[in-house]
Amino acid sequence: MPESSPRPLSHYDESGEASMVDVSAKQPSRRTATASAFVELSAAVLAALPENPKGNPLEVARFAGIQAAKRTSELIPMCHPVSLTHVDVRAEIAEHGVRITATAATVGPTGVEMEALTAAAVAALTVYDMTKALDKAIVIRNVQLEAKSGGKSGDFHREGRA
Repeated sequence: MPESSPRPLSHYDESGEASMVDVSAKQPSRRTATASAFVELSAAVLAALPENPKGNPLEVARFAGIQAAKRTSELIPMCHPVSLTHVDVRAEIAEHGVRITATAATVGPTGVEMEALTAAAVAALTVYDMTKALDKAIVIRNVQLEAKSGGKSGDFHREGRA
């Protein structure tokens, strides 16, 4: 199969200057995205999670992720403000750490991948913030898009995910 050439990046104008994409001509459609992150924690930190003096780190991370999704356009310069119809953030204890999963949805002319990714990243950072007093070697790994649906570019599902 011949290798296809990469599509040009959409956040640049004809002169190469960064610009916000004009989505005014795009038809609104239902769009969803799911992203994940992993916070690698030591066994000692995992064991201490229920007694955290700052509160339940998983619940605080969940709220932080939801808030972050709603503020993505304030953090990422070329992101459009998106009217979110749903945000769900889950923080679950897993082997060797905490797995974060964030899903965002909208009905609009542009996707919600950045909102889902921002939610996952900020939730992971919140777990770090809430547990850093116990261990400075915490690692945040694999902030990544898992799936998206809707829009002109179609659906995406990371291999190995349903």
